[in-house]
Amino acid sequence: MKIDLKGKRALVGGSSKGLGLAVAKQLASSGAQVTLMARDESKLKIVVNELNNSTSLTHNYLIVDFNDFKSFKNIIGDFFSKNEIDILINNTQGPPAGDVLNVDIDDYQDAFDLLFKNIVYTTMLAIKNMHKNNWGRIINIASISVKEPLSYLALSNTLRSSVIAWAKTLASDVAKDHITVNNILTGYFDTERIQQLNSEKSRKLNISEDKVFEAMKAQVPMKRIGNPDEFGYLASFLSSEKSSYITGANIPIDGGLLKSI
Repeated sequence: MKIDLKGKRALVGGSSKGLGLAVAKQLASSGAQVTLMARDESKLKIVVNELNNSTSLTHNYLIVDFNDFKSFKNIIGDFFSKNEIDILINNTQGPPAGDVLNVDIDDYQDAFDLLFKNIVYTTMLAIKNMHKNNWGRIINIASISVKEPLSYLALSNTLRSSVIAWAKTLASDVAKDHITVNNILTGYFDTERIQQLNSEKSRKLNISEDKVFEAMKAQVPMKRIGNPDEFGYLASFLSSEKSSYITGANIPIDGGLLKSI
């Protein structure tokens, strides 16, 4: 099965590294014109140059800080006043780790802006053109923790679950216009985010990061951590016409880590 995204325009959040980068690369290699979003311009320039050199299209980037909604709102609003997209990959960095007893109400507000408000605002702008074209793909990068909460990710558990419920509601409303809305529930992948969380676990448990990493792998039935490229393949499929009858779905990609049905 060949994924063909020629003629499609994609906006990919958090795409200077990690899973967002893997998705951007796969969409571009499948023929989509990609606009990257992240806060580190130096990394964005490197990625855009790589994409431009490896494909026949000209790709672009937006410098945004997902932690500053006021600034983000202005930048993304200006982008959509001049551009239209067909594929939206909603992805931001995660909020700080912490259990329920060690986060306060302001932390929840910050996480709401980061994980929920940014996504809803961007989607509502993007969806106008999708309605006009009677076609669109909206993919939210979430976590398996929405099904089985992780005690050390109280903020992420809470707000990503809200995104999932919102996305399911939206999927029902726009399905008639051939716009699909799906959520990818992410397991353990070899990214900087995992390394950061493992470092925090290492300090908290007073064990080496290598031991944390090995324990993480041992939890996964496949006994390995995912490769970001594997994540990109799933996102590319969900962005394509091949996935036209899949919407409102929560799709785990976790090597079998989720225990629930």
